[in-house]
Amino acid sequence: MKTTAKNILLKNRMAYIIVMLVFGCLSVFGQKIDSNKIWLKPKAKVASRIPVIKGSVQPYRPSYNVIASSNSSSETTRDKTLKTLTILKIYPNPVAEQLNINLRLEKETNVSIKITDLLGNDIITLSNEKMPAGEHTKTYSMPAKLNAGIYFLRIVAGGEPLIKRISVL
Repeated sequence: MKTTAKNILLKNRMAYIIVMLVFGCLSVFGQKIDSNKIWLKPKAKVASRIPVIKGSVQPYRPSYNVIASSNSSSETTRDKTLKTLTILKIYPNPVAEQLNINLRLEKETNVSIKITDLLGNDIITLSNEKMPAGEHTKTYSMPAKLNAGIYFLRIVAGGEPLIKRISVL
């Protein structure tokens, strides 16, 4: 067989194509380094996760209408006299048959005692009467129509409500 220049050129082209296919397949099917995960510098640490509010917003500070006085003891006595009703004790809790309420009034006022459910609906009015100043102990029998559960005892004296939780057996 005679090798001509044409045959040599054809063989060189075939070798070139084979080499290109081999290296081309390796580059297509080979693994590449994920450049997104390689960092030369470490990431900067976040100093705080609390957002910084930029602006000139004044913080809210409620103002109280307190008359300034030179004597601090008169302020404490004034606070005590502003409170008309003080509940000293509600017993027994949980309640089975009767409820005892020990309360103190600073002045003569109209007192309303009601039992309400968890939704705030009035169930029973135990008392609605005018009481003199001083300590009072009242005893109320629990009505039979009251189911076992949690109720609230709402005592209002002179527009000042106090709410206590009671359990009925």
